[in-house]
Amino acid sequence: MADRSVLVTGATGGLGAAVTAAFVEAGWRVVAPQRRPPSPTSRPDPNAPVRLVADLTDAQDAARAAEVAAGDPAAPLRAVVNLVGGYASTGLVHETPVEEFERMLTINLRPTHLVTRAALPHLVAAGGGAVVCVAARAAVAPFPGVAGYVTAKAAVLGFASAVAVDYRAAGVRCNTVLPSVIDTPTNRDAMPDADHARWVDPAEIASVIRFLASDDSAPTSGAAVPVYGRA
Repeated sequence: MADRSVLVTGATGGLGAAVTAAFVEAGWRVVAPQRRPPSPTSRPDPNAPVRLVADLTDAQDAARAAEVAAGDPAAPLRAVVNLVGGYASTGLVHETPVEEFERMLTINLRPTHLVTRAALPHLVAAGGGAVVCVAARAAVAPFPGVAGYVTAKAAVLGFASAVAVDYRAAGVRCNTVLPSVIDTPTNRDAMPDADHARWVDPAEIASVIRFLASDDSAPTSGAAVPVYGRA
């Protein structure tokens, strides 16, 4: 039986599946909100993630997800992993409609803020824990044509740093991973001619995230961890 829970957002994505599998393998109870109802299974697996339908850009849904994650007294909520995000190439700054710029903030920053905010009281009540956010290498090494994405990921990095400072005394750590290009089917379809061997495998990132959520990384908070592979 799991003795601790982790709330993983974006668990159905290319990185999310690897992160979920890593925590299940390590014996965590995993709660994984998703926008669409999960497919029914004929043989329920007691170790499978707890699925619930939630729109994590909505404050009430984010709070409900946190309550479900903290709802098992035998497995208190000890970690939150914020994977929800999105990418868009919108052109140069003067070419980017403000609506597209703000959409990047909504997709990348708003769920991270709402879920973390909702989960923090539960983490504090459990005696501490860890929050792991996902930004991107572009947050610290921008490239042209993606101002909204760059700004949103830099905001995620800044938000995580603020959480680390605000909750240090309560025993809650917050760290951020910065992937380069993740080797997912979606990215391969979008960039078929790229050197995929230089990209970083989702399972490798998942191992880093699981470490940052575990007690093994107890001294570490406020870190921005590069997970670039060979890219």
